[in-house]
Amino acid sequence: MEKQTVQNLKDKDSVDAMFLVKEKNVGVGKNGRAFMVLQLGDNTGTIEGRLWDRVDELTREFELGDVIKVKGQVQLFQNRKQLIVHRLERIDPTQVNFEDFMPKASKDSEDMLVELLQMVRSMKNDHLRQLVLDTLEDPEIKPMVLRAPAAKSIHHAWIGGLLEHILSICRIMDFMGKHYPFLNRDLLLFGAIFHDIGKLWELSYENGISYTDRGRLIGHMQIACELVDKKASRILGFTEELRDICKHIILSHHGKLEYGSPKRPKFMEAMVIAMVDDFDSKVSTLKTILDNERASGEKWSRYNELFDRYFLLDDMNEKL
Repeated sequence: MEKQTVQNLKDKDSVDAMFLVKEKNVGVGKNGRAFMVLQLGDNTGTIEGRLWDRVDELTREFELGDVIKVKGQVQLFQNRKQLIVHRLERIDPTQVNFEDFMPKASKDSEDMLVELLQMVRSMKNDHLRQLVLDTLEDPEIKPMVLRAPAAKSIHHAWIGGLLEHILSICRIMDFMGKHYPFLNRDLLLFGAIFHDIGKLWELSYENGISYTDRGRLIGHMQIACELVDKKASRILGFTEELRDICKHIILSHHGKLEYGSPKRPKFMEAMVIAMVDDFDSKVSTLKTILDNERASGEKWSRYNELFDRYFLLDDMNEKL
């Protein structure tokens, strides 16, 4: 029998399969009865699960990030698949390979890193080039770079997602440096690589994607600034002024104070890095949303709160 995955589930299918619990919420209906809403996923996608019976009892049986075995049935609601859960059972984490339940980057991580390192080696500033190489080629850091996600849920939230996000921005920065020759290409590439490098320690991805204690307490910007200090202190001639420029890029890359940046960008390269990071994140997020919505067969998406609008689901490459 073909393994049941989120991607191949169809309306009215009986389901007996294992999924990673990505979200778990309990509510109360108009009739006063509790119900549970789940986001259940594997490496092919995510489906909403609904549980109507024994909610108080079963909610204590598993937690966010657990893998559970689910028995139930698929049904369409507003022309979108839902999994009605009849029974569930938590699987012993020691018996689970969690990477089987997490999506992966569409490109090979080793190939992406080779391309990234080629760009880094073309940097003209000896100190910045050495800082980035010493980081990416660090034997403890390199394996993390190959596997880490870029976020918990919003963008590039998959194995290898951080590297995919970094490489995507570096390609844009490479173009920016040529198109706007008054910009410092080395700073643009540094920012593309280091703006989110702290997520290697901010996020855990051994059993689903979640925040580490250090991530919650310190955050990826501060972690990245500490990494700059650590690596730069070993590079002869790496000035305090250059350290401050590097750290400002990191601390300002969310662009606005209300978006979580301790500082707003105060020079042109920092501003460009913040804008391109936001652009690349939004493109990835929207692509994921549209790919999921197109499976419904509808012409328009559901209302999306993040972007505050509906989206036309036509693929313009096929339409035009």
